[in-house]
Amino acid sequence: MTGKPKFAMYWAASCGGCEIATLNMHEKILDFDANFKVVFWPVAMDAKYKDVEAMEDGEILVTLFNGGIRNSENEHIAKLLRKKSQILVSFGSCAIEGGIPGLANLTEMHHFFDTVYTTVSTDNTNNHRPQVEYDMPEGKITIPEFKPVLQTLDQVVDVDYYMPGCPPETHQIAAVIDVLISVVKGEAVLPPKGSFLGVGNSTVCDECGRTRNLKKITEFKRIQDIKKIDPDLCLIEQGILCNGPATASGCESKCPSVNAPCAGCYGPAIGVKDFGARMITAIASVIDAEDPDEIERIMDGIIDPAGTFYRFGLANSMMRTGKASWNGK
Repeated sequence: MTGKPKFAMYWAASCGGCEIATLNMHEKILDFDANFKVVFWPVAMDAKYKDVEAMEDGEILVTLFNGGIRNSENEHIAKLLRKKSQILVSFGSCAIEGGIPGLANLTEMHHFFDTVYTTVSTDNTNNHRPQVEYDMPEGKITIPEFKPVLQTLDQVVDVDYYMPGCPPETHQIAAVIDVLISVVKGEAVLPPKGSFLGVGNSTVCDECGRTRNLKKITEFKRIQDIKKIDPDLCLIEQGILCNGPATASGCESKCPSVNAPCAGCYGPAIGVKDFGARMITAIASVIDAEDPDEIERIMDGIIDPAGTFYRFGLANSMMRTGKASWNGK
């Protein structure tokens, strides 16, 4: 057992879906267990930070780190696991791009603390707020300090590889595990540092089997307002916002194949510098109007531009955050 290479996985600012997707490998998890010793995986085993701190630098062969860096604890463990790991993988949309939690970068801290502690669902008559430290009769207690801006993992520490998805597809995780096992056995070599794992070289549109006719559209619609969706026609051509044109392939177009628009969780396709800018360009190319007022009317059909075009990638976009959040106000 002691001769096995060591594995770790950590869950920072994310929902836990990456952990579930990993466990969904089913019997493949047995191959993984046969070849690796899991030394730190808080969601699946009783492991303490002090156990990791006691390890030699580089003692862990590979760490899958999911979630963005939202508080001081996330940052501390990111730096600790970077130090103790030979290979650090930014695992899932939240670690790579910030994910859904990254949308909070558009909001000043006091606004979401007000939402949590003063809205009707919360009984907080004394208007208390969390404090980083507090003196109790038994001694001082502390909680992690909340940061004004969520950062991606590679904005805090050096990252070796990236594996996108919300969560990464289980079959892609299994394929990467197979590669790692082959590397451990000396039967394969690792890809170049900085590579994206489990992702294709094209876009979701190229994986999608729907028909595209380059039809011009005159209206954007929310999917719940459409009585019947054509299962064969491109969703964008039906007025449904779909992020397929800017999103990297690798998910087998799972969402569009069941009449749901691509949310963009696999991140920017190769060559896309800013996901939102690429999507706005794609949308502009299919608007059937030249009059500015008519164009504005059509674009007003996009109810939530930030949440649509930067749902997963705001923290890693060219904007990254709003000015007030960056200043910590």
